[in-house]
Amino acid sequence: MPKRVFISFDYDYDKALKDFLIGQARHPDSPFEIHDWSIKEASPDWKAKARRRIRASDIVIVMCGDHTDTAVGVAIELEIAQEEGVEYFLLNGYSGKTGKKPTTAKASDKIYKWEWNALKALVGGAR
Repeated sequence: MPKRVFISFDYDYDKALKDFLIGQARHPDSPFEIHDWSIKEASPDWKAKARRRIRASDIVIVMCGDHTDTAVGVAIELEIAQEEGVEYFLLNGYSGKTGKKPTTAKASDKIYKWEWNALKALVGGAR
């Protein structure tokens, strides 16, 4: 059974990364599935909604781009994943660049290169 993935990304700068990852999840050999659980509207209860969606996921993929270190929502979603004990990893969003970690990432959290075989292994627990 494929793993349920929650994608955390900077909505202002990296929405295309989420769309590309959703496309990869549709590959026939994909070990994961993504439901677009993005919270598009700012609301007083968005953190509670995010918590429910993260809790319902098997793994959180944090897309790291040029501005991820200033994306408050990404930092909060990662913190929720950590609090809930949901597995996560950081994925470099752009080839030829090094994405920035969210402020709530641990010093030991590595940013992994986004390649299809590596992504499949990461979702499978290879870290």
